[in-house]
This record gives sequence, structure tokens and C-alpha cells, in this order.
Amino acid sequence: MRDGRITITQFIIEEQRRIKDATGDFTSLLNDIVTACKEISNLVNHGDLIGVLGQAGTENVQGEDQKKLDIITNDVFLRSNEWSGHLAAMASEEMEEISHIPSQYPRGKYLLTFDPLDGSSNTDVNVSVGTIFSILRCQGDCQNPATGDFLQPGTEQVCAGYALYGPSTMMVLTTGNGVNGFTLDQNIGEFILTHPNLTIPESTQEFAINASKMRFWEPPVKRYVDECLSGSAGDRDEDFNMRWIASMVAEVHRILIRGGIFLYPLDEKMKANGGTGKLRLMYEANPMSFIVEQAGGMSSTGRERIMTIQPDGLHQRVPVILGSKQEVERVVDYHKQHDADAAA
Repeated sequence: MRDGRITITQFIIEEQRRIKDATGDFTSLLNDIVTACKEISNLVNHGDLIGVLGQAGTENVQGEDQKKLDIITNDVFLRSNEWSGHLAAMASEEMEEISHIPSQYPRGKYLLTFDPLDGSSNTDVNVSVGTIFSILRCQGDCQNPATGDFLQPGTEQVCAGYALYGPSTMMVLTTGNGVNGFTLDQNIGEFILTHPNLTIPESTQEFAINASKMRFWEPPVKRYVDECLSGSAGDRDEDFNMRWIASMVAEVHRILIRGGIFLYPLDEKMKANGGTGKLRLMYEANPMSFIVEQAGGMSSTGRERIMTIQPDGLHQRVPVILGSKQEVERVVDYHKQHDADAAA
């Protein structure tokens, strides 16, 4: 504690003390993740001053063009977390296979999945980006874990969090006991608890969706957005605002602070190309769903709760609809009605 302010390290230790027989491994692992996010924050903040912006000239496992920062931040996360003996293995959105712990380091009992720089397409235009992470228990051979050990539903997450690199750097965490937000004090290099017990308002008048995909939307999504756009003259009898940042971390953070709904739904173009969604279950959808649900919100594909999906691969994609509970429930109901009518 500094001048009555609670640091993230103190907060994590206090949480650990509430758990009988806690060894401290989890606390140390979170501290390693915090260190990685501080380093990434510094890289993002300096941008072209240190030559880290622009294209890398490579593609990731999903065939997407990588930014220089995608590669650099992925290396930062691996380097910061591979040596301390708390992890059995790691998996990243930027790597095709899992990352085994180098042989010179001990193995631990946790698995770490992460998206090192969500929204990296925004870096060149100086818009908020972030890091998303999720911690699972290693339930198999922790000395030699396999890909299958990572394929656990989101309900098995021990912890999920994100760092937001915006006007200020923030970290938001849940360990299953609510959601708390911390702001990085650059003067002392510490995250300070500034947003305790974050909760999402049940209702909202903001929605976030990429409207350029409108011609491909399924009828339930189009029905919902049409209602929002109709405003006070339509069936909802209230005006809505639309937002779109193209950074999931920034979208979710706005929802945590003032409510809203975020939609990246399955559409006809995805289905025609054999796709099952856009966002990655392991690196984006599950950790963000854990955070949103712990804050009193709801998260769904439109047809099922995201956190109960049994993963079938490291890079599985799913539709994502999350945020204020009443709005997500409405979209889910529209999917149910549409599917029932189609079946009939």
C-alpha cells in the first residue's frame, strides 16, 4: 500500500490469503504477467520513437498480416513467463502450436493462453489496444503437456484479465470473485486499484458492431440492430448510439465502465466460407466472457453460453455477443425465435 492506495501486488496477496493452503505460485504468476504488460505498455507508448510500428511482413497462424508489435509483444509474454517455474506451457494467438517451457526451467501447474496485442491494426493510428490473458490449471502431465490439456471450457478458468493501453494503462482482473480494475501509475511503476468491484449496468443505450458487414448478418442480428437504429420512433422507444473501435479490449472496457453490448456475430459470408465465427475462443472469447459474467453481464454466441463450449482446437473461432444482460438476452431470444421458425 502506498499512501493508502492499494497496489495490484498487495491486492493479489490479500486474495491469496483468503485461500486455504495457497502456495503463492498463482500470485507469483500474476506478478510475471503484470511485468509483461508493463513492458508492452512502454513499447506501445513509445511507438515510432523506437521503430516498433508498421507491418512485419509475416502472417500468423490464421493467415493474418502481422504487425511488428504482434511479434515483439508475443516474445515479451513468452520471455516474462517461461522462467519462473509456475507454468507447464503457454499458447498464443500468434503461434500455431503450444509453447513448451525451455528445458533449463522448472515446470509448474498452470497453463497460460494469451493474445499479446489485441487490436494491433490500431497501433499505426494511435488508437487503444490491449493484451488479453487466461490462466487454466494443468490437469494432465504437467512435465510434458500437450495441446489437449489446453482444451478446457471457459468455466475452468482460474483467472482472466486484460491490459488496456490507452490514455492511461489499465489492468482488469477476475479470479472468480468479481472484477477489479487497476491503473498504472507511471511515476512509481505500479498498478493501483482505481476501479474496485466493477459491474455492468443491466440495460444500455449503446451497441458496438461492424456495420460494414450488415449485408451478411443473420436475421436475428439484423432485427436487433434495426430496432436500435429506429430509436425512439421504433419499437424500443429509445435512442441508441453505435460504437466501433476494432479493438475488443477497448470495446469490453467501455461496457464495463458504462454498459453496452458488443456483437461480432456469425454471418452468411463466414458460413459460406466454412467459418464458425471471427474471434478466438481460447484467447479472446473465453477470458472476456469470464470478466463480463463476473461483472454481472452476459456472454453468448447467440445460441449458447460461450464459457460452456468444449474447445476442439487451440485456434477455434466463435461468434461473440456480450455485455449488458438485458440486451444480450434480447439478441439470444431473437436467435431462438428465428431458429424455431426455421425448424418449423
